[in-house]
Amino acid sequence: MVKRLSDLPEVEAHHLANIKCPTYDDTPPLAGKPLQQRRVVLISTAGLHKRGDRPFQPGDGSYRVIPADTAASELVMSHISVNFDRTGFQQDLNVSFPIDRLRELAADGVVGSMAAMHYSFMGAFPPEAAEPHARHLAGLLKNDQVDAAILVPV
Repeated sequence: MVKRLSDLPEVEAHHLANIKCPTYDDTPPLAGKPLQQRRVVLISTAGLHKRGDRPFQPGDGSYRVIPADTAASELVMSHISVNFDRTGFQQDLNVSFPIDRLRELAADGVVGSMAAMHYSFMGAFPPEAAEPHARHLAGLLKNDQVDAAILVPV
């Protein structure tokens, strides 16, 4: 079903029509080692976190840490957008956080290894709210020797 701004409540239509999107300089891809030698992390924007962790709040640009061995039953979604469809997550975690698929790729030798920790942001935040958190996360990824990321925009 296609939605148009004219179908939305005026306040929401105005908000969506006036979102300022950042622009970035193009950066050419860098050469690197083969995928079979890379350590891979998952980074989702589905607002996922472990049961009992602090839920996401409006405008929250922070992330939550999800250890690689976390069971699907221990993950919850606290994405706050009323327009966010949770159906896929409820049926199969891998729709918004493909951890089982990454485990299979690592077991089959398609990727070198999985990161010890994975991460979830909540979409629907101003990009500048995430910048300090993303910079901190970059340091964590470097410490974990991560050299490839699967970004899962939800």
